[in-house]
Amino acid sequence: MTDYLLTILYWLGILMLIGVTLGATMLWLIWQHLRSLNVPPNAGFFETMHYLPIALPIALDLLDMGLDVLAAPISWVILDRLGLRGLRNKAAVEALIPFTQPIPVFTIGWLVARLTGLGKTGLEETS
Repeated sequence: MTDYLLTILYWLGILMLIGVTLGATMLWLIWQHLRSLNVPPNAGFFETMHYLPIALPIALDLLDMGLDVLAAPISWVILDRLGLRGLRNKAAVEALIPFTQPIPVFTIGWLVARLTGLGKTGLEETS
């Protein structure tokens, strides 16, 4: 029984390490593009999603999967530095809720915003 549990924990650790590595690499690759985004400071969650490339929600979800509860302060700092205050609180709350790490909440939110037009303003979408 303990060998089985150790095997599960080993592979879970490997998946978490892969998630953190991929998420950090994606953020590093798109950082300059994200810094040049012109998101209104009072934009809500879904409105902000219209300004973002899909890589940021995926990177945030990978970091959340890999870091578990520790992703909350890291996501907060990253989103604050990028000026994406409409996502900051949602990232912190989602990272602190137990057992939601495997669910790609931000990627799903991005898809919902893009496919349904939720949060879209009269401005043209910038992609």
